[in-house]
Amino acid sequence: MDKESQKPRRAPAGAAAFREDVTQAIRAAVFEELATVGYARMSIERVARRAGVGKAAVYRRWRSKLPIVLDVVSALAVQGMPAPDTGSLLGDVQALLKVTARLLQHPMAAQILPDLLAEAARNPDIAQALQAAVRDSQRGIAETIVQHAVARGELSADTSVDLALDLACGPLYWRLVMVRSPLPAGYLDGLARATTAALGAARTDR
Repeated sequence: MDKESQKPRRAPAGAAAFREDVTQAIRAAVFEELATVGYARMSIERVARRAGVGKAAVYRRWRSKLPIVLDVVSALAVQGMPAPDTGSLLGDVQALLKVTARLLQHPMAAQILPDLLAEAARNPDIAQALQAAVRDSQRGIAETIVQHAVARGELSADTSVDLALDLACGPLYWRLVMVRSPLPAGYLDGLARATTAALGAARTDR
């Protein structure tokens, strides 16, 4: 019997009837299943068993495993990370890189991201969800960092936010997600200095 079988005497209809603790248990189980077996082998049955609920509790929320994964991955974009405000461009970039590196080196992320990237090449819905969860959320942070740097006079007003994000985080995704190479000592500080120097030298009107 799943956890939602004992409903209050006058249970609300629709989404309001869903217990949040059950929903969170299912989302956590999806993450664990993706990390353990990958998207291709993940099933509603496995997710329900890992979450400790009946399959009906899963199907009441999502009709199949694809909407589950899209919902869970998209939720990452909503959570996001706060934009650092250290008082300098270099400090902000260092803070962003340290948080991003820590997230990418998390064992679960290290298992899930490469698998979802492979699935994204075959499934445009997953590709779009990853775009929102990974790049779009971090672009907002990069935009804030650039705006602060422009206000301090560290960068010109025409500095490209996309270029800033590519320069700062591109090498991290390459090393940690694509080739899975550990970061040498001092790598993040060196990358932060290189990024700020490149941004200071680059102008979109050239």
